[in-house]
Amino acid sequence: MDRRHFVRNAAVGIAGLTILPSGLLFGKNADKIRLGYIGVGLRGRNHIGEGLLRSDVEIVAICDIQESSLAYCRKQFVKAGKKLPKEYTGGLDAYKKLLDRKDIDGVIISTPWQFHKEQSIYAMRAGKYVGCEVIAGITVEDHWDILKVYEETKVPYMTLENVCYRRDVMAVLNMVRQNVFGELIHLEGGYQHDLRGVLFNDGKNFDGKGAEFGPNTVGEAQWRTQFNADRNGDIYPTHGIGPVMNYIDINRGNQFTNLVSFASKSRGLNSYIEKVSPGNKNGKINFKNGDVVTTMLNCANGETVTLTHDTHLPRPYSIGFRVQGTEGLWMDVADSIYVEGKSKSYDEWDSAKIWTEKYDHPLWKKYQNEADGAGHGGMDWFVFNAFVQSVKQRKQTPIDVYDSLTMSVITPLSEKSIEEGNMPQQFPDFTNGAWKDRKNTFAIDDSGF
Repeated sequence: MDRRHFVRNAAVGIAGLTILPSGLLFGKNADKIRLGYIGVGLRGRNHIGEGLLRSDVEIVAICDIQESSLAYCRKQFVKAGKKLPKEYTGGLDAYKKLLDRKDIDGVIISTPWQFHKEQSIYAMRAGKYVGCEVIAGITVEDHWDILKVYEETKVPYMTLENVCYRRDVMAVLNMVRQNVFGELIHLEGGYQHDLRGVLFNDGKNFDGKGAEFGPNTVGEAQWRTQFNADRNGDIYPTHGIGPVMNYIDINRGNQFTNLVSFASKSRGLNSYIEKVSPGNKNGKINFKNGDVVTTMLNCANGETVTLTHDTHLPRPYSIGFRVQGTEGLWMDVADSIYVEGKSKSYDEWDSAKIWTEKYDHPLWKKYQNEADGAGHGGMDWFVFNAFVQSVKQRKQTPIDVYDSLTMSVITPLSEKSIEEGNMPQQFPDFTNGAWKDRKNTFAIDDSGF
């Protein structure tokens, strides 16, 4: 495994840091941190698994309102030979007792989206580092509320956006920083994933059998499907936009200025229900979320970005990345790269693998053994490790509150654009102008990356 040191980018300076309260930024590095978990469903248990593998993490408390999730977690701890954590359950406010503990350094929040705002705010006020799964809030106002509490407490908040750490994504980031594509002009991303088998089941199986959703089902069908029934917008933008933000220095020398969204008609979920359960009452529901939602964003530095949300129709999984500049481009759907004057043949694609192996990010070269076997091709190890290292070193998280809110606020903005007949929406500046002077430090080196 390559253990070479990284050369710091000379452009990285103190402007890239957020000053934390005394005792956080300048606190002594901890050999072991103590974490609490709020929400231990499927995603939460993935994070439990990552924590149980580490000698520098002790999971002291977990919270969930479902006994089935808690029972599964107990088996994880027993199998790992670790001490069982204190459990908090019994109601939607049970998490507060967990956060009131004085011996917890940070919290992992993996609950349904509608609970993230209140749980994160309570955690920040309790002085706990927040590692929150994607989607910070439901409304634009929710995002400002989170920012207000962060500015009051200066307790770090990190959206656990794992795709920022995907191996090919980071290789392309390395290429961007080495100017392989020239000046970037246009970028694309999104979430293109057939979720029909996730959104519906029979209450017993997670594998898509059945056409039910709500409290009598299992997994994300209990809560996620309702968002597709009630909202029409890009309800899951962070996987696509997170890496794009790193490529074009959003909040760090660049910013989104406005966006506009469009939604197709909604037919996919009704068609699916009729196939798997003919005559089922759910087949008559008017699902508001368009089958394909397209959002276009402008940037202060002149780039354009397109996001696509496509989860209701049959299709293979894809983020749909496209990074295009004056010298060439990468497209992940075709697994292809073309660089003018350097590709094998004029006007013909190279396999992306040739380039991503050549420009493999130093962090992946260094930590590939540790990431091997972790969830989502290893990127779950990276995002979890980034959070843990930040807590241990009492440093700002690499994906900070401004990045987190910028990724997530696309949902209510896109919803409003569609509702208003595809009218452009001004993008909020959560940094209050500081984006002009902040520097992009994401994955520059491994000092708590």
